[in-house]
Amino acid sequence: MSQLKNIFYAQSGGVTAVINSSACGVIETARSERGRIGKVYAGRNGIIGALTEDLIDTSLETKKSIAALRHTPAGAFGSCRYKLKSLDENRAEYERLIDVFRAHNIGYFFYNGGGDSADTCLKVSQLSKTTGYPIQAIHIPKTVDNDLPITDNCPGFGSVAKYIAVSTKEASFDVASMAKTSTKIFIIEVMGRHAGWIAAAGGMASSNADIPIIILFPEIEFHRGRFMEAVQRKVNKYGYCSIVVSEGVRGADGKFLSDQGLRDAFGHAQLGGAAPVIASMVKQDLDLKYHWAVADYLQRSARHIASKTDVEQAYAVGRAAVQLALQGKNSVMPAICRISNRPYRWKIIEATLARVANREKMMPRTFISRDGFGITARCRDYLEPLIRGEDYPPYRNGLPRYERLKNMPVKKKLKRAFKLS
Repeated sequence: MSQLKNIFYAQSGGVTAVINSSACGVIETARSERGRIGKVYAGRNGIIGALTEDLIDTSLETKKSIAALRHTPAGAFGSCRYKLKSLDENRAEYERLIDVFRAHNIGYFFYNGGGDSADTCLKVSQLSKTTGYPIQAIHIPKTVDNDLPITDNCPGFGSVAKYIAVSTKEASFDVASMAKTSTKIFIIEVMGRHAGWIAAAGGMASSNADIPIIILFPEIEFHRGRFMEAVQRKVNKYGYCSIVVSEGVRGADGKFLSDQGLRDAFGHAQLGGAAPVIASMVKQDLDLKYHWAVADYLQRSARHIASKTDVEQAYAVGRAAVQLALQGKNSVMPAICRISNRPYRWKIIEATLARVANREKMMPRTFISRDGFGITARCRDYLEPLIRGEDYPPYRNGLPRYERLKNMPVKKKLKRAFKLS
Protein backbone atom coordinates (compact mmCIF):
# COMPACT_ATOMS: atom_id res chain seq x y z
CA MET A 1 0.00 0.00 0.00
CA SER A 2 1.41 3.38 -0.99
CA GLN A 3 2.06 6.02 1.61
CA LEU A 4 -0.88 8.34 2.23
CA LYS A 5 -0.52 11.83 0.80
CA ASN A 6 -0.30 14.75 3.24
CA ILE A 7 -2.14 18.07 3.16
CA PHE A 8 -0.49 21.48 3.01
CA TYR A 9 -2.83 24.10 4.49
CA ALA A 10 -2.07 27.81 4.76
CA GLN A 11 -3.77 31.08 5.57
CA SER A 12 -3.26 34.13 3.37
CA GLY A 13 -4.06 37.83 3.31
CA GLY A 14 -5.89 39.73 6.00
CA VAL A 15 -7.15 37.35 8.67
CA THR A 16 -10.70 37.28 10.05
CA ALA A 17 -12.64 36.37 13.16
CA VAL A 18 -13.51 32.97 11.65
CA ILE A 19 -10.63 31.86 9.40
CA ASN A 20 -9.50 29.49 12.15
CA SER A 21 -12.94 27.90 11.99
CA SER A 22 -12.07 26.90 8.42
CA ALA A 23 -8.73 25.53 9.65
CA CYS A 24 -10.63 23.56 12.26
CA GLY A 25 -12.91 22.17 9.55
CA VAL A 26 -9.91 21.07 7.46
CA ILE A 27 -7.99 19.44 10.29
CA GLU A 28 -10.91 17.71 12.00
CA THR A 29 -12.23 16.35 8.69
CA ALA A 30 -8.78 15.14 7.65
CA ARG A 31 -8.35 13.40 11.02
CA SER A 32 -11.65 11.62 10.50
CA GLU A 33 -10.26 10.28 7.18
CA ARG A 34 -7.05 8.80 8.60
CA GLY A 35 -7.22 5.82 6.31
CA ARG A 36 -7.30 8.03 3.20
CA ILE A 37 -5.24 11.10 4.13
CA GLY A 38 -1.95 11.47 5.93
CA LYS A 39 -1.06 14.46 8.09
CA VAL A 40 -2.07 18.09 7.81
CA TYR A 41 0.98 20.33 7.58
CA ALA A 42 0.30 24.04 8.00
CA GLY A 43 2.49 26.64 6.34
CA ARG A 44 3.93 29.11 8.80
CA ASN A 45 2.97 32.53 7.43
CA GLY A 46 1.09 31.31 4.39
CA ILE A 47 2.77 30.32 1.13
CA ILE A 48 6.05 31.57 2.58
CA GLY A 49 5.99 28.49 4.82
CA ALA A 50 5.97 26.29 1.73
CA LEU A 51 8.75 28.17 -0.03
CA THR A 52 11.01 28.21 3.03
CA GLU A 53 10.06 24.67 4.13
CA ASP A 54 8.72 26.08 7.39
CA LEU A 55 5.93 23.62 8.05
CA ILE A 56 3.88 23.02 11.19
CA ASP A 57 2.82 19.51 12.21
CA THR A 58 -0.81 19.87 13.28
CA SER A 59 -0.94 16.18 14.30
CA LEU A 60 0.97 17.20 17.44
CA GLU A 61 -1.94 19.37 18.58
CA THR A 62 -4.58 17.86 20.85
CA LYS A 63 -8.15 17.28 19.76
CA LYS A 64 -9.23 19.91 22.28
CA SER A 65 -6.81 22.52 20.94
CA ILE A 66 -7.92 22.01 17.35
CA ALA A 67 -11.58 22.23 18.38
CA ALA A 68 -10.80 25.52 20.17
CA LEU A 69 -9.71 27.04 16.85
CA ARG A 70 -13.40 27.33 16.03
CA HIS A 71 -13.78 30.17 18.53
CA THR A 72 -10.32 31.76 18.15
CA PRO A 73 -9.82 34.82 15.91
CA ALA A 74 -6.95 35.72 13.56
CA GLY A 75 -4.63 33.23 11.86
CA ALA A 76 -3.43 30.39 14.09
CA PHE A 77 -0.52 29.60 11.75
CA GLY A 78 0.34 33.10 10.59
CA SER A 79 -0.62 34.73 7.31
CA CYS A 80 1.16 36.69 4.60
CA ARG A 81 0.73 38.99 1.63
CA TYR A 82 2.92 37.31 -0.94
CA LYS A 83 1.86 36.77 -4.54
CA LEU A 84 3.50 34.15 -6.72
CA LYS A 85 4.64 35.37 -10.09
CA SER A 86 3.81 33.36 -13.19
CA LEU A 87 5.79 30.22 -14.00
CA ASP A 88 7.54 32.06 -16.85
CA GLU A 89 8.48 34.98 -14.59
CA ASN A 90 9.85 32.97 -11.67
CA ARG A 91 10.21 29.28 -12.36
CA ALA A 92 12.46 28.90 -9.31
CA GLU A 93 9.51 29.48 -6.95
CA TYR A 94 7.53 26.65 -8.48
CA GLU A 95 10.51 24.30 -8.57
CA ARG A 96 11.00 25.05 -4.89
CA LEU A 97 7.34 24.27 -4.13
CA ILE A 98 7.65 20.94 -5.90
CA ASP A 99 10.83 20.12 -4.01
CA VAL A 100 9.11 20.83 -0.68
CA PHE A 101 5.94 18.97 -1.64
CA ARG A 102 7.90 15.95 -2.80
CA ALA A 103 10.12 15.93 0.29
CA HIS A 104 7.10 15.89 2.58
CA ASN A 105 4.81 13.74 0.43
CA ILE A 106 2.28 16.51 -0.02
CA GLY A 107 -0.46 15.78 -2.52
CA TYR A 108 -3.06 18.35 -1.46
CA PHE A 109 -2.66 22.13 -1.36
CA PHE A 110 -5.34 24.12 0.51
CA TYR A 111 -5.03 27.90 0.43
CA ASN A 112 -7.40 29.84 2.68
CA GLY A 113 -7.78 33.43 1.50
CA GLY A 114 -9.34 36.00 -0.83
CA GLY A 115 -8.95 36.95 -4.47
CA ASP A 116 -5.16 37.11 -4.61
CA SER A 117 -5.00 33.79 -2.74
CA ALA A 118 -7.32 32.26 -5.33
CA ASP A 119 -4.83 33.37 -7.97
CA THR A 120 -1.98 31.70 -6.08
CA CYS A 121 -4.02 28.53 -5.70
CA LEU A 122 -4.87 28.52 -9.41
CA LYS A 123 -1.17 28.75 -10.29
CA VAL A 124 -0.31 25.88 -7.95
CA SER A 125 -3.15 23.79 -9.37
CA GLN A 126 -1.49 23.96 -12.78
CA LEU A 127 1.75 22.39 -11.55
CA SER A 128 0.48 18.89 -12.27
CA LYS A 129 0.15 19.83 -15.95
CA THR A 130 3.20 22.04 -16.33
CA THR A 131 5.68 19.99 -14.29
CA GLY A 132 4.12 16.56 -13.96
CA TYR A 133 4.06 16.66 -10.16
CA PRO A 134 0.69 15.35 -8.88
CA ILE A 135 -0.88 18.05 -6.72
CA GLN A 136 -4.53 18.94 -6.08
CA ALA A 137 -5.00 22.61 -5.20
CA ILE A 138 -8.22 23.76 -3.57
CA HIS A 139 -8.99 27.33 -2.57
CA ILE A 140 -10.87 27.89 0.70
CA PRO A 141 -12.74 31.22 0.51
CA LYS A 142 -12.11 33.91 3.09
CA THR A 143 -12.42 37.66 2.86
CA VAL A 144 -14.08 40.35 4.93
CA ASP A 145 -14.57 42.36 1.72
CA ASN A 146 -17.14 39.80 0.49
CA ASP A 147 -15.97 40.37 -3.08
CA LEU A 148 -15.28 36.83 -4.32
CA PRO A 149 -17.49 35.80 -7.27
CA ILE A 150 -19.65 32.67 -7.50
CA THR A 151 -20.06 32.24 -3.74
CA ASP A 152 -23.16 33.97 -2.31
CA ASN A 153 -21.02 35.39 0.49
CA CYS A 154 -17.53 34.96 1.87
CA PRO A 155 -16.66 33.47 5.26
CA GLY A 156 -15.34 36.30 7.38
CA PHE A 157 -17.77 38.88 6.03
CA GLY A 158 -20.79 38.01 8.18
CA SER A 159 -18.90 38.66 11.41
CA VAL A 160 -17.45 41.96 10.18
CA ALA A 161 -20.92 43.00 9.02
CA LYS A 162 -22.33 42.16 12.43
CA TYR A 163 -19.60 44.15 14.18
CA ILE A 164 -20.13 47.22 11.99
CA ALA A 165 -23.93 47.05 12.29
CA VAL A 166 -23.75 46.78 16.08
CA SER A 167 -21.04 49.44 16.43
CA THR A 168 -22.91 51.89 14.20
CA LYS A 169 -26.10 51.36 16.17
CA GLU A 170 -24.45 51.76 19.57
CA ALA A 171 -22.44 54.82 18.52
CA SER A 172 -25.60 56.37 17.05
CA PHE A 173 -27.40 55.98 20.36
CA ASP A 174 -24.44 57.70 22.03
CA VAL A 175 -24.43 60.64 19.59
CA ALA A 176 -28.21 61.02 19.86
CA SER A 177 -27.80 61.44 23.61
CA MET A 178 -25.28 64.28 23.21
CA ALA A 179 -26.49 66.02 20.06
CA LYS A 180 -28.41 68.84 21.71
CA THR A 181 -25.32 70.51 23.16
CA SER A 182 -22.34 68.56 21.80
CA THR A 183 -21.42 66.13 19.01
CA LYS A 184 -23.83 66.00 16.09
CA ILE A 185 -21.85 63.90 13.61
CA PHE A 186 -20.21 60.51 14.10
CA ILE A 187 -18.12 59.05 11.28
CA ILE A 188 -16.88 55.46 11.16
CA GLU A 189 -14.48 54.29 8.47
CA VAL A 190 -14.71 50.65 7.42
CA MET A 191 -12.76 48.34 5.12
CA GLY A 192 -13.66 47.86 1.47
CA ARG A 193 -11.29 48.88 -1.29
CA HIS A 194 -13.60 48.50 -4.28
CA ALA A 195 -16.75 46.89 -2.91
CA GLY A 196 -19.06 48.47 -0.35
CA TRP A 197 -20.39 45.34 1.33
CA ILE A 198 -19.00 46.22 4.77
CA ALA A 199 -20.18 49.82 4.54
CA ALA A 200 -23.63 48.52 3.61
CA ALA A 201 -23.73 46.60 6.88
CA GLY A 202 -23.75 49.93 8.71
CA GLY A 203 -27.20 50.46 7.26
CA MET A 204 -28.47 47.47 9.22
CA ALA A 205 -28.12 49.60 12.37
CA SER A 206 -31.39 51.31 11.48
CA SER A 207 -33.31 48.02 11.38
CA ASN A 208 -36.12 48.28 13.96
CA ALA A 209 -34.87 51.75 14.92
CA ASP A 210 -35.21 55.14 13.22
CA ILE A 211 -31.54 56.11 13.05
CA PRO A 212 -30.18 58.70 10.57
CA ILE A 213 -27.36 56.99 8.68
CA ILE A 214 -25.49 58.02 5.55
CA ILE A 215 -23.31 55.49 3.77
CA LEU A 216 -20.50 56.33 1.36
CA PHE A 217 -19.90 53.42 -1.03
CA PRO A 218 -16.91 52.80 -3.33
CA GLU A 219 -19.42 52.03 -6.08
CA ILE A 220 -20.94 55.54 -5.88
CA GLU A 221 -18.87 58.51 -7.00
CA PHE A 222 -18.46 60.99 -4.14
CA HIS A 223 -19.89 64.46 -4.70
CA ARG A 224 -19.17 66.84 -1.85
CA GLY A 225 -22.12 69.14 -2.42
CA ARG A 226 -24.75 66.38 -2.56
CA PHE A 227 -23.21 64.73 0.47
CA MET A 228 -23.34 67.93 2.54
CA GLU A 229 -26.97 68.48 1.59
CA ALA A 230 -27.82 64.96 2.77
CA VAL A 231 -25.99 65.48 6.07
CA GLN A 232 -27.73 68.79 6.71
CA ARG A 233 -31.15 67.24 6.02
CA LYS A 234 -30.48 64.47 8.55
CA VAL A 235 -29.28 66.92 11.20
CA ASN A 236 -32.28 69.21 10.63
CA LYS A 237 -34.67 66.29 11.08
CA TYR A 238 -32.97 64.24 13.80
CA GLY A 239 -30.49 66.60 15.40
CA TYR A 240 -27.59 64.32 14.53
CA CYS A 241 -26.26 61.93 11.88
CA SER A 242 -24.00 58.86 11.67
CA ILE A 243 -21.84 58.39 8.59
CA VAL A 244 -20.36 55.08 7.49
CA VAL A 245 -17.57 55.62 4.98
CA SER A 246 -15.76 52.91 3.05
CA GLU A 247 -12.00 53.28 2.79
CA GLY A 248 -12.39 52.89 -0.98
CA VAL A 249 -14.59 55.93 -1.63
CA ARG A 250 -13.45 57.82 -4.72
CA GLY A 251 -13.96 61.37 -5.86
CA ALA A 252 -15.00 62.59 -9.31
CA ASP A 253 -11.35 62.38 -10.39
CA GLY A 254 -11.35 58.63 -9.71
CA LYS A 255 -8.83 58.89 -6.88
CA PHE A 256 -9.34 57.37 -3.44
CA LEU A 257 -10.13 60.01 -0.83
CA SER A 258 -7.84 58.09 1.52
CA ASP A 259 -4.97 57.27 -0.86
CA GLN A 260 -1.74 58.26 0.86
CA GLY A 261 0.45 57.24 -2.07
CA LEU A 262 1.64 54.00 -0.43
CA ARG A 263 1.35 50.48 -1.89
CA ASP A 264 1.00 47.05 -0.24
CA ALA A 265 2.78 43.82 -1.22
CA PHE A 266 0.25 43.18 -3.99
CA GLY A 267 0.69 46.65 -5.47
CA HIS A 268 -2.68 47.88 -4.18
CA ALA A 269 -3.05 51.40 -2.80
CA GLN A 270 -2.53 51.38 0.97
CA LEU A 271 -5.74 53.01 2.16
CA GLY A 272 -6.80 54.50 5.46
CA GLY A 273 -7.82 58.00 6.39
CA ALA A 274 -11.16 58.55 4.66
CA ALA A 275 -12.89 59.32 7.97
CA PRO A 276 -10.73 62.34 8.91
CA VAL A 277 -11.02 63.62 5.32
CA ILE A 278 -14.82 63.49 5.52
CA ALA A 279 -14.75 64.97 9.04
CA SER A 280 -12.69 67.89 7.82
CA MET A 281 -15.17 68.54 5.01
CA VAL A 282 -18.10 68.48 7.45
CA LYS A 283 -16.34 70.98 9.69
CA GLN A 284 -15.46 73.30 6.81
CA ASP A 285 -18.84 73.22 5.08
CA LEU A 286 -21.33 72.80 7.95
CA ASP A 287 -19.34 73.75 11.06
CA LEU A 288 -20.79 70.83 13.03
CA LYS A 289 -19.04 69.16 15.94
CA TYR A 290 -17.96 65.64 15.04
CA HIS A 291 -16.10 62.56 16.18
CA TRP A 292 -14.61 59.95 13.89
CA ALA A 293 -13.25 56.44 14.27
CA VAL A 294 -11.49 53.89 12.07
CA ALA A 295 -12.66 50.33 12.71
CA ASP A 296 -9.47 48.91 11.11
CA TYR A 297 -8.34 45.60 12.68
CA LEU A 298 -11.09 45.75 15.31
CA GLN A 299 -13.77 44.91 12.75
CA ARG A 300 -12.09 41.78 11.45
CA SER A 301 -10.78 40.44 14.79
CA ALA A 302 -13.95 40.75 16.87
CA ARG A 303 -14.60 37.07 17.53
CA HIS A 304 -16.51 37.93 20.72
CA ILE A 305 -19.43 39.11 18.60
CA ALA A 306 -19.07 36.82 15.60
CA SER A 307 -22.06 35.80 13.54
CA LYS A 308 -23.14 32.21 14.16
CA THR A 309 -23.96 31.84 10.48
CA ASP A 310 -20.43 32.96 9.60
CA VAL A 311 -18.76 30.54 12.01
CA GLU A 312 -20.77 27.62 10.65
CA GLN A 313 -20.09 28.51 7.02
CA ALA A 314 -16.36 29.00 7.64
CA TYR A 315 -16.16 25.52 9.14
CA ALA A 316 -18.25 24.07 6.31
CA VAL A 317 -15.95 25.31 3.52
CA GLY A 318 -12.93 23.87 5.36
CA ARG A 319 -14.63 20.52 5.66
CA ALA A 320 -15.78 20.64 2.03
CA ALA A 321 -12.23 21.30 0.83
CA VAL A 322 -11.10 17.95 2.23
CA GLN A 323 -14.11 16.19 0.74
CA LEU A 324 -13.43 17.72 -2.69
CA ALA A 325 -9.81 16.59 -2.47
CA LEU A 326 -10.88 13.04 -1.72
CA GLN A 327 -13.10 13.16 -4.80
CA GLY A 328 -10.01 13.90 -6.87
CA LYS A 329 -10.89 17.54 -7.55
CA ASN A 330 -8.29 20.13 -8.52
CA SER A 331 -8.43 23.89 -9.16
CA VAL A 332 -11.77 24.33 -7.40
CA MET A 333 -13.26 26.25 -4.48
CA PRO A 334 -16.11 25.26 -2.17
CA ALA A 335 -18.65 28.08 -2.50
CA ILE A 336 -21.78 28.99 -0.58
CA CYS A 337 -25.07 28.84 -2.44
CA ARG A 338 -28.13 30.53 -0.93
CA ILE A 339 -31.27 28.44 -1.34
CA SER A 340 -33.77 30.74 0.39
CA ASN A 341 -34.03 33.76 2.70
CA ARG A 342 -37.05 32.77 4.76
CA PRO A 343 -36.17 30.38 6.17
CA TYR A 344 -32.49 31.00 5.50
CA ARG A 345 -31.05 27.90 3.86
CA TRP A 346 -27.74 27.36 2.11
CA LYS A 347 -25.52 24.61 0.74
CA ILE A 348 -21.94 24.17 -0.49
CA ILE A 349 -21.32 23.98 -4.23
CA GLU A 350 -18.19 23.62 -6.33
CA ALA A 351 -16.71 26.58 -8.23
CA THR A 352 -13.82 26.37 -10.68
CA LEU A 353 -10.88 28.60 -9.80
CA ALA A 354 -10.66 29.99 -13.32
CA ARG A 355 -13.99 31.72 -12.59
CA VAL A 356 -12.85 33.04 -9.20
CA ALA A 357 -9.21 34.17 -9.44
CA ASN A 358 -8.57 37.85 -10.21
CA ARG A 359 -12.27 38.74 -10.24
CA GLU A 360 -14.24 40.95 -7.88
CA LYS A 361 -17.93 41.03 -6.99
CA MET A 362 -19.24 44.55 -6.47
CA MET A 363 -22.38 45.66 -4.66
CA PRO A 364 -25.36 45.46 -7.05
CA ARG A 365 -26.84 48.89 -7.75
CA THR A 366 -30.19 47.45 -6.67
CA PHE A 367 -28.74 47.07 -3.15
CA ILE A 368 -28.01 50.80 -2.92
CA SER A 369 -30.76 53.39 -2.42
CA ARG A 370 -31.65 55.72 -5.28
CA ASP A 371 -29.86 58.69 -3.67
CA GLY A 372 -26.68 56.58 -3.24
CA PHE A 373 -26.49 57.08 0.52
CA GLY A 374 -28.29 54.03 1.92
CA ILE A 375 -29.33 50.41 1.39
CA THR A 376 -32.51 48.96 -0.08
CA ALA A 377 -34.90 46.34 1.26
CA ARG A 378 -33.28 43.84 -1.10
CA CYS A 379 -29.91 44.51 0.50
CA ARG A 380 -31.38 44.08 3.98
CA ASP A 381 -32.82 40.72 2.96
CA TYR A 382 -29.37 39.68 1.76
CA LEU A 383 -27.46 40.89 4.83
CA GLU A 384 -29.80 39.92 7.64
CA PRO A 385 -29.20 36.12 7.61
CA LEU A 386 -25.44 36.64 7.42
CA ILE A 387 -25.26 38.55 10.72
CA ARG A 388 -27.78 36.34 12.45
CA GLY A 389 -27.02 34.32 15.57
CA GLU A 390 -24.44 34.52 18.31
CA ASP A 391 -21.55 32.11 18.82
CA TYR A 392 -19.80 33.42 21.90
CA PRO A 393 -16.36 32.05 22.81
CA PRO A 394 -15.83 30.68 26.31
CA TYR A 395 -14.83 33.30 28.88
CA ARG A 396 -12.51 33.28 31.87
CA ASN A 397 -12.26 36.14 34.36
CA GLY A 398 -14.21 38.40 32.04
CA LEU A 399 -12.10 37.80 28.92
CA PRO A 400 -12.49 35.41 25.98
CA ARG A 401 -10.40 32.24 26.11
CA TYR A 402 -8.57 32.02 22.80
CA GLU A 403 -6.28 29.17 21.79
CA ARG A 404 -2.54 29.43 21.17
CA LEU A 405 -1.29 26.32 19.37
CA LYS A 406 2.15 24.83 19.97
CA ASN A 407 2.89 25.04 16.25
CA MET A 408 5.72 22.52 16.37
CA PRO A 409 7.86 22.57 13.22
CA VAL A 410 8.25 19.66 10.85
CA LYS A 411 11.89 18.62 10.50
CA LYS A 412 13.37 20.08 7.34
CA LYS A 413 14.54 17.62 4.69
CA LEU A 414 16.00 19.92 2.05
CA LYS A 415 19.58 21.06 2.40
CA ARG A 416 19.22 24.19 0.32
CA ALA A 417 17.53 27.24 1.80
CA PHE A 418 15.31 29.42 -0.34
CA LYS A 419 15.57 33.21 -0.61
CA LEU A 420 12.26 34.98 -1.20
CA SER A 421 12.20 37.33 -4.17
